[in-house]
Amino acid sequence: MEDQGIVAEAVGIAAKVGQWVKANEATILGWRRHIHTHPELSNEETATTAFIAGVLEQHGLRPVRFPATGLYVDIGPAGGQRLAFRADIDALRVTEITGLPFASATPGVSHACGHDVHATICLALACALSTIELDYGIRIIFQPAEEVMGGGALDVIRWGGLQDVAAIYALHVEPSIRVGQIGVRTGAITSAADVLNLEVTGPGGHTSRPQKTADVIYALGAVATQLPALLSRRVDPRTGTVMVFGAIEAGGAANAIPKIGRLAGTIRTSDITVWRGIEGLITELIDQILAPTGCGHTLHYTRGVPPVLNDDVATALIAQAGRSVDPHAVISAPQSSGGEDFSWYLEHVPGAMVRLGAWSGAGNKQDLHQGDLNVDERAIPVGVRLFGAVVEQYFAAVASE
Repeated sequence: MEDQGIVAEAVGIAAKVGQWVKANEATILGWRRHIHTHPELSNEETATTAFIAGVLEQHGLRPVRFPATGLYVDIGPAGGQRLAFRADIDALRVTEITGLPFASATPGVSHACGHDVHATICLALACALSTIELDYGIRIIFQPAEEVMGGGALDVIRWGGLQDVAAIYALHVEPSIRVGQIGVRTGAITSAADVLNLEVTGPGGHTSRPQKTADVIYALGAVATQLPALLSRRVDPRTGTVMVFGAIEAGGAANAIPKIGRLAGTIRTSDITVWRGIEGLITELIDQILAPTGCGHTLHYTRGVPPVLNDDVATALIAQAGRSVDPHAVISAPQSSGGEDFSWYLEHVPGAMVRLGAWSGAGNKQDLHQGDLNVDERAIPVGVRLFGAVVEQYFAAVASE
């Protein structure tokens, strides 16, 4: 009888969340526009944290702040396992050029990755669920510092944010998908993203006598061209492993071979096994490429994040939730070479991330991390209703176990 009661309770959750969203749409959009106007960089989200906490408290909830920035809030009964949702709250060092009336008021900083939308969706979900009597616990995490290497998710985990969490879900706005659509993918939906900085050194010399020195410029060029090529012969191309250099620096005169040069780039892969062993392979190949040049070198390899590996069952559940919101909403999401620190949570508990359509359907499709990103605000209620349906589906699954 107890299980039947949980099922009966769960059946109405998605509808109740949808009703709450419809009744409070103007307020929800106001939250988004406030956060959008006042963006804060990673680990500096003090005002954003205070704003979110204030809204939650106004709705009778008791948020728990992390030691630095960010917070989480528990909803429903205390104790036991919880279903979690995660939103990231930091902005980027990108100048906004949208011209929106609520555009960023902070010079050189903007929500060019849509984290203001993610935060608003989870904030609305928390407030909507606070009006519903729940038989199972919910935790909503407002995570700082997603945009920095390594990611703030590691801090959240260290601070106990995943304690008692049984499963976790997230979404990311996607300006290449029409608003109303939800992109799902089992397995890797993002890639691991590491950074390498290589310093190459030599005694320096004159360009008329390269045989009397070690040519740093030549050595840098050899690495820049040969390393990506060699990787394509040492790593299975089906793993989506991509090596690209974004910066090269050396010298100052046409007739002088410099003493030092630097090369910086990223290595990305959708395969977790490749990611775990790629640093050793990179080190080996660089040693081999530079050995004939006579140059010395130092490699600084920075581990980033693993790929987001969506759990099969969790992906099926959120896809089912999406179809319950709109039978035609769910589409297949392509695997991305971008990095996302939501992956760290999935190293501990099962879960899934989906792509939330944010393109209005008119004009050119924009891209993330660009100053002209203009998310269609109709995506916000879609995201809240999706997560409300996830709660309903998850509760029903728990009750049937």
